[in-house]
Amino acid sequence: MCNLYRMTKNKNEVAAWFDAVNDLGGANTADEVFPGYPGAVVADGRLMQMSWGFPLVLKGKSGQPLKPKPVNNARTDKLDSAFWRASFEQRRCLIPVTAWAEAEGPSGGKTRSWLSRPDAELFAVAGIWRDTDEWGKCYSMVMTDACGVAAQCHTRMPILLQRADHGHWTGGTPDEAHALCRPWEGELALDRTPEPWSGRGQMGLL
Repeated sequence: MCNLYRMTKNKNEVAAWFDAVNDLGGANTADEVFPGYPGAVVADGRLMQMSWGFPLVLKGKSGQPLKPKPVNNARTDKLDSAFWRASFEQRRCLIPVTAWAEAEGPSGGKTRSWLSRPDAELFAVAGIWRDTDEWGKCYSMVMTDACGVAAQCHTRMPILLQRADHGHWTGGTPDEAHALCRPWEGELALDRTPEPWSGRGQMGLL
């Protein structure tokens, strides 16, 4: 699962790397992105800003709607559910990432373990997006079974895409996109740090 990731390249570098039109304009995104906060996304050939996480409206004990929670991870085996289906079939995107973090350690003392691709300073994670009444354009990462060193940290990890598969993910049929929903076959680097974990009220996986 992923509730924190880094994207440390500047927007011009990212747009050039993805061969995308830079629509970020004067918008700035943080180097570290948490659920419910803005991040950079490549959709329809354009680099733009969206909020990380689809809004899920919960109800209180008396039935009143509560503040929406961001659902920032979509499980591959749930993509056919009503919550995700239309976005997966019609609105797939690329999420530029330089590393993602998993929380490890005892409750109350968790630290950040960073995972990345040693062969690439910048890479694409599979995403889906939609327009929402609550937060405008929002995106979610698509998660698959963890593999390699990532499996030491969590049972799930983001779908990492080879550069040659970017177009198949964003423009292919749903069946072609489903075929890319598999564990990463390349190397991964794991950096366990003493940095305290901060989840900033994450929602997580659905």
